[in-house]
Amino acid sequence: MGLPFGQAAFAQAAQNWPELARWIDTYVRGGQVANMIAAVGRQQEAPDYVARGPRAFGQPGVVDQDTIYRIYSMTKPVTGIATMMLVEDGLITLDTPLADIIPAFANMQVQRQYDGPITRDNLEPAERQITIRHLLTHTAGLGYNVVQQGPIQREYMRLGLAPGQVSNLELARAFFDVDMAPSLAEFAERLATLPLVLQPGRRWSYSVSLDLLGYVIELVSGQSFASFLQERIFTPCGMSDTGFRVPRADVSRLTTNYFLMGGMPLPLDPASQSVYLQEPVFHYGGAGLVSTARDYDRFLKMLVGRGVIEGTRVMEAETVRIATGNLFPDTLVSGGEFTTEGNRYGFGAGGLVGTGESAGLFGWAGAAGTVGMVHTGLELRMTLMTQYMPAESLQVQAQFPRIVLQDWTAMAAS
Repeated sequence: MGLPFGQAAFAQAAQNWPELARWIDTYVRGGQVANMIAAVGRQQEAPDYVARGPRAFGQPGVVDQDTIYRIYSMTKPVTGIATMMLVEDGLITLDTPLADIIPAFANMQVQRQYDGPITRDNLEPAERQITIRHLLTHTAGLGYNVVQQGPIQREYMRLGLAPGQVSNLELARAFFDVDMAPSLAEFAERLATLPLVLQPGRRWSYSVSLDLLGYVIELVSGQSFASFLQERIFTPCGMSDTGFRVPRADVSRLTTNYFLMGGMPLPLDPASQSVYLQEPVFHYGGAGLVSTARDYDRFLKMLVGRGVIEGTRVMEAETVRIATGNLFPDTLVSGGEFTTEGNRYGFGAGGLVGTGESAGLFGWAGAAGTVGMVHTGLELRMTLMTQYMPAESLQVQAQFPRIVLQDWTAMAAS
């Protein structure tokens, strides 16, 4: 008796991507994560899925392309691409001042000492206006509650400027819960009252800028942020399981998220009690979406198709080229680029841009171990879904693109 269709397809995918399959096996069989599923494909071809492990430790079955994951900061490229659609529409430009859209940002102050006191003697006027380009590339000088330290971090937390949700569990809430700003508009207004942590346009610094762009999208488009994403990206790309919450009817497809405590996975957001089963206070453009391996692959498929997916044009090819290219401002100081593991990268519309040997890469990763990238030169797309925090506890996100490219090189040479 043969394997059911789904299992047969997974078995064939493992043969097509042998190093990837072995790599996933290592993590799942070793008990470091409950599950992993990778979606890899080229051009407009159907993806291969390599999957191991159940939705939660101790459950039966294996995750598949329709299993739902918290993708956290993989939301950022989606928001970035949505912003570029407004540029394509002629409603804004990359260098439109933010203050033209939200006047409260017109006269920003900047901390002289990074993460120092919020006192008059440690503040100076911004050298230039924040622009859309700055927001897309994390060069606006805005802070992030998960990055900043000291007084400025405490102010971000006090004002509810920690856009993301983690868990409903009481113990977890003691560490992660924040009384969020009550709306996207209030989030923006409160953010404008705080000093910047860096001068605009000078350095890459991870920030809440993509969350702020959610409000920019609302003001410029005249639509809610969520409805804009649905109308312009999710529906035309066929992303039926991507959104800001999980319907109760779909809870059986939702994974459990884990916190790695000394390497031991502890349930952080069990599916049946997940914070994602409820509507968020507002829609977080930097970390709010849930999605599936199938859905995120379709987003990447549209980018690899230069704005076209299966015959449907979602955006213009030139817009995709600009969005996935290096958008850093020319005011960036030497050494001000995004750097990780000793490698320097450019930055596009909410995602890193490869340079040198990595030229062609565009995409980003999420706080719970997920990764979504395209290689525009190879017309290759790669998505990895898993669920553990903190993401840096394991080397998953750095290793995944390398493993995929290793398999791809071997496949192309055969």
